[in-house]
Amino acid sequence: MTQVWNFSAGPAMLPREVLQQAATEMLDWHGSGMSVMEMSHRGPQFMQILQEALDDFRDLMQVPQTHKILFMQGGAIGQNAIVPLNLMNGFESAAFVKNGSWSSKTIKEFARYGRADVVAEAREIKDASGLRPVNTYVPTIAPGSIAAGSAYLHYCGNETIDGVEFRQAPDMAALGAAQVPLVCDASSNILSRPMDVAAHAIIYGGAQKNIGPAGLTFVIIREDMLDRARSDCPSAFSYRQVYDNHSMYNTPPTYSIYIAGLVFKWLKAQGGVAAMAEVNRRKAQLLYDTIDGSGLYVNRVRPSDRSLMNVPFMLREDALNAEFLSLAQERNLLQLKGHKSVGGMRASIYNAMPMEGVEALVDFMLTFEKERA
Repeated sequence: MTQVWNFSAGPAMLPREVLQQAATEMLDWHGSGMSVMEMSHRGPQFMQILQEALDDFRDLMQVPQTHKILFMQGGAIGQNAIVPLNLMNGFESAAFVKNGSWSSKTIKEFARYGRADVVAEAREIKDASGLRPVNTYVPTIAPGSIAAGSAYLHYCGNETIDGVEFRQAPDMAALGAAQVPLVCDASSNILSRPMDVAAHAIIYGGAQKNIGPAGLTFVIIREDMLDRARSDCPSAFSYRQVYDNHSMYNTPPTYSIYIAGLVFKWLKAQGGVAAMAEVNRRKAQLLYDTIDGSGLYVNRVRPSDRSLMNVPFMLREDALNAEFLSLAQERNLLQLKGHKSVGGMRASIYNAMPMEGVEALVDFMLTFEKERA
């Protein structure tokens, strides 16, 4: 089988060991005579799969007992509506950090449910090179800018399209808003490095980038947030209902949960989140060093805010884009085209991408540039 390196932003590549185990168990899970896709979600076999996945996720994330873990559906886009439906009872507004494409979508959706107060915004910049404008930094939240009556402060921990990442969560006490709950969309950097779960009221995201296949949504929620839903919140979207029914108020995405559970076990075998953080740091540094040392490639994100998961870069000559992508595909380097709203290239290097894949990309980039010098 040909080895390819899949740099897709999501659905993203999965660890080969996980795919091999899933293939082995496809027709008969642990002697049950059934595929996981055929099991009753309330049967003992799937209940075991679900509980192990919840336990391993809690262990990897070091989730305190003050917080509960829910498995839902609808992805982060669904949560853009589900979060306000669950947290806006008795509130008129929430605060937001606007630092890229996904946080902008979150703010737009929230407008259906209340007033969105943007307390920090990354302005699009177009420099002298004439490159396309792009959000290039994490904006600073001014102390005192978050209204005491805000339902919560929302931020996107890692902007997948723009390649901008919070290295630390906003310090609510330092911002003078210690009583305002903190909510994070962690879709694309979950499990990539340690995260202070206790500092957050809710951490949510789609699984299809760093956990497993599309279809599964994770929610880590502080227990006191379970009972703040608006009266018009649909039952299937109610965090309280989902928690009380052990993430099975409706039929869950069983196979996606099964694969996620295998990924969690794979991560534990790699040494856990702290070990993965060091690997991710080295992968990203190699790629950014290559870009920064080049005369052909450019990344315009402020170095302190560069994503460790999604690395966008431009070729200084747009005319070379098609050739770059074509030759990359010939080298089995796939899904490198940047998002249509930004252009250029993007390499997503999630946990499942080994150093070998990044080295293959860097080798190609250097060769491509040398041949055009």
